[in-house]
Amino acid sequence: DDEYVESTLFLYVSAGITTVRGMLGYPNQLELKERVNNGEMIGPNLYLAGPSFNGNSVSSPAQAKARVKEHKEEGWDLLKVHPGLTRPEYDAMAETANEIGIHFGGHVPQDVGIVHAIEMGQLTMDHIDGYVAYLDAFEKQERDQKMAEIIQMTKDNGVWIVPTQALWETIIGAADYEAMKQYDELKYIPKAVKQNYFNFADNPGSSYTIGTPEEQAEMRRKLLEEMNNAGVKILMGTDAPQLFSVPGFSIHRELPLMAEAGMTTYEIIESGTKNVGEYFADWDNFGTIAEGQRADLILVEENPLEDLNHIQNHSGVMVQGKWYSREMIDQKLAEIEAYYAN
Repeated sequence: DDEYVESTLFLYVSAGITTVRGMLGYPNQLELKERVNNGEMIGPNLYLAGPSFNGNSVSSPAQAKARVKEHKEEGWDLLKVHPGLTRPEYDAMAETANEIGIHFGGHVPQDVGIVHAIEMGQLTMDHIDGYVAYLDAFEKQERDQKMAEIIQMTKDNGVWIVPTQALWETIIGAADYEAMKQYDELKYIPKAVKQNYFNFADNPGSSYTIGTPEEQAEMRRKLLEEMNNAGVKILMGTDAPQLFSVPGFSIHRELPLMAEAGMTTYEIIESGTKNVGEYFADWDNFGTIAEGQRADLILVEENPLEDLNHIQNHSGVMVQGKWYSREMIDQKLAEIEAYYAN
C-alpha cells in the first residue's frame, strides 16, 4: 500500500541512506522513482533494475535478447539476474546488454557459474553465493588456491561485490533468531511483514548451506576479507526489506559484519560513499563531498572513523540538497511506529 511504500522510502533517509539500487523491478517503480527524484516524495535517490531475468521469466535466448532491449527502452537503469537461466539464455542477455550499453548484476545462475559470469561482463556479484558454490566443488586443500585465482579474476575484470553478510547469515542459519526477533526497528514495519520474518526464524531452511551454517559463514567472511585485501571493489548493501533487514536500519546491522571480515572503518565507510559514486559514475556525480557532486550527505555528531555507531547518532540528512533535521526525522519515525502499532 501507499503508506508502506512511503514509510519504507523514509526509513532509508532516516538512517542516512541517500542512494538505493533497487534489484527487483515492478512496473510502478519507474513512476515512483520519478516522484522521488522530483521531490514529490521523501526518499533516497533511486536506481532501479527491471523485473528479473530468471528461469520463469525467460524461456529462450531470443526472449532474453528481446527482454534486454525492452528494459532499456522502458527506462530501467540496469538488469537483475536471478537463478534459473541456462547458459545460452544468459549469454544472449549478456551479449545484448553489452552491445546496447546497460549493466547487469545480481546472482550467478548455476548453469553459468562465477567464472563465465565474470567473463561475460556481469558488473556486480551480489551476496557472494556464486563464489561459495564455485569453491564448494574443490577439496579443502585446493580451495585456498582456487579462491586466490577467482579473486584475482574478479579484480582484473573490475567486478563489484555486494556482500550482504547480515542477510546471508540469516538465510543460512548462522544468526541468532531469538535476538533478531527483539530488534527495535521491527516497530517500523507492517505486522504481516514482521510475521513473515518470524515464520522463517521458527522454521529456517536454506538450499545455500555448505557444511554447517557456521562453516559457510566463516567461508563468506574469509572470501570478503581476501577480496578486500586484494583490492576488489566492494559496495555496501543489505537486500532490504528481506528477512530481518529493515530498510535503513539494516545497514547498521551490516557494518559490524564487514568489520568482522577484516575491513577497516575507513574501508567500510568508503564502500557506502565513494565506492557507490564510482559504481554509478556512468549515471551521476556523487559519493564524495566536493564541488560539482550531488548534495547527499549525513551530518554526524562524532567521528565515525573512531566508532561506526556514531553514524546512527546524526544531526540530520541531506538528499539532493534538501535538509531533513533530526527533529523532523524523529517525529516522522514516531508517526510510522504509531501507524503500525494500530
